[in-house]
Amino acid sequence: MAHCEQVPTAVRTVDSVLTRMRALDAALPHRDGVAVFNRVYLAVTEAVDRHIEDDRFADPRAAIALDVRFAERFLDAVDAADRDRRPPACWRPVFQFRRHPGVRPLQFALAGINAHIGHDLALAVVDTCRTLGCEPVDLEDEFDRVGDLLVSLEERVRDELMPGPDLLQIADPLTHLLGSWSLDRAREATWTAARALWALRRLPDVAGEFTERLDAAVGFAGRMLLTPLPD
Repeated sequence: MAHCEQVPTAVRTVDSVLTRMRALDAALPHRDGVAVFNRVYLAVTEAVDRHIEDDRFADPRAAIALDVRFAERFLDAVDAADRDRRPPACWRPVFQFRRHPGVRPLQFALAGINAHIGHDLALAVVDTCRTLGCEPVDLEDEFDRVGDLLVSLEERVRDELMPGPDLLQIADPLTHLLGSWSLDRAREATWTAARALWALRRLPDVAGEFTERLDAAVGFAGRMLLTPLPD
């Protein structure tokens, strides 16, 4: 597989985004929906950082660039909400419902994963290609490895945040709701979207419309995931 060109472009380090996530974790109430997702994403980013340090990526520079561009999309959404500006549509349900008592932590975790994978990752692939002067195919290994880490973490999150057997009656609607969303399907759709956006890069009007529709569709799915459930 061809690798990205080693062009001298300034890219923030993984440590810089980890510092911002840890600050969020310390500042936000534990039950806040954004805090719930941030804890999940912090664990993913720490795992990616360990894999980079252990040379598990074929192209560490590309892995760092993709990881940082990816994280910045979430952190930019947080900054927008903090400044009373509208975050992307994919993130709005998480911010709108972040303190709703009828939304469970697992719903916030998966709604955040939905927004970040379904929308942010596709745009991060394009951002990284522009930064490093490469094509999406050059990032496929890094994309797949980050996706694999997310899948393993999603499984752990479901195990840790799903109500136990003694709450089965409450869990029934939650099981039905969350069973309608698949991280594997979201990953596949995101890779297709990233390739399409790259192909449309010289048609900014069409690319902009495509991005808006992607953002809206992912936001709609996130709103469904955050349907308040009975106590």
